[in-house]
Amino acid sequence: MSSQSDLTARARIREAAITLFADRGIEGATIRDIAQAASVSSGLLRHHFGSKEGLRDACDEWVLGQLTGISARFATLQVFDHISPEILLWQRYMIRSLMDGSPTGAALFDRLIDFGEQWLAGTDLKVQDPRAFVAVLSVMKLSLFTMRDQLSRVLGVDTGEPEGWVRMLKASVEIFSQLLVTPEHAELMLQALDRVHTPEEQP
Repeated sequence: MSSQSDLTARARIREAAITLFADRGIEGATIRDIAQAASVSSGLLRHHFGSKEGLRDACDEWVLGQLTGISARFATLQVFDHISPEILLWQRYMIRSLMDGSPTGAALFDRLIDFGEQWLAGTDLKVQDPRAFVAVLSVMKLSLFTMRDQLSRVLGVDTGEPEGWVRMLKASVEIFSQLLVTPEHAELMLQALDRVHTPEEQP
């Protein structure tokens, strides 16, 4: 993280909130806790963000912008500088925010889907149901982080730390690079599923 002395009060509050929200969840971190961690008063926090929900919205916006920027650079340029503590923290924060069951978490997931649809529209991929394609792909990718404890156990390394994180993502890249189902088999499976959805009339 950046040195506290190098940050404005607003940025210090945001960084403290991201850390505490990631570690304790949104409900588990109070305004007083965040203000204390940022070395500011609760009044100054409210001055900048209005409320804890306003602060949470600002954190969502910041983290989403950082992570989507990193993903876009990696996808288009195949460039990834290094695994910083910030990246791992942002991912933990994102999962906490998405999984807390709140309307804000639901809205954040909707934004992820919107970003995904924009990405899909810029590719040559041909899919029958773009929204379902993006939604299922997003959930599959998020499960790498929501299932962190199970993955870490079977791999014997913490996937929330750099070594395990790289091993996990290398495996996911290999999975997505393989032709797991031939186009012919995929077409047969899709036709079978269409028949399940719209069964033919019996004579």
